[in-house]
Amino acid sequence: MLNSGILAGRAKGVHLNAQGREQAAALAGYLAPWPLKAVYSSPLERTVETAEPIAQAQGQTVTIQPAINEVEFGSWTGRRYNDLSGDPRWQDFNAARSSTRIPSGEIGLEVQVRMLSAMEEMRCAHGACMLALVSHGDPIRSVMAHCLGMPLDFIHRFEISPASVSVVDLTYWHAPRILCMNNTGKDLPLQLNR
Repeated sequence: MLNSGILAGRAKGVHLNAQGREQAAALAGYLAPWPLKAVYSSPLERTVETAEPIAQAQGQTVTIQPAINEVEFGSWTGRRYNDLSGDPRWQDFNAARSSTRIPSGEIGLEVQVRMLSAMEEMRCAHGACMLALVSHGDPIRSVMAHCLGMPLDFIHRFEISPASVSVVDLTYWHAPRILCMNNTGKDLPLQLNR
């Protein structure tokens, strides 16, 4: 959990608060039964701090993967959401994520392409196994939208909570299959059923 009300984006020096550290520790315990072959993290401090307990519980180290980084929010980074809400560009971005460029930042499709490309590279490198990718809400939403065949502009129709688990099977008939999404409780699927 981060300090609310401010768009952290890719700002350096943003760390988990006490609640976030508790969530990361709980997440590591939650994922401990899973035989994870590797743990990847966005390069931002807060995701590395979330990934480290997961990796330690697996006897692994965290591998930094820049392609699963947060959205580049450009000149909006560090601004208050309340201030952004009156900006017509913010409204345009939230209505059409796929095609609206953030000032000095990314278009939603660029985020989706880099996330999916990274996942495919990892799948090819590791084969059929379980990997943990510790990323951010909007990049994860972009992957889930792709898996659902949903337009990217609709990604705010579902939630991705901090320290939640979403599981995608990339080995199912050459099409991604969502096994769970935004899971913050129990009953994670431990095996990939085909």
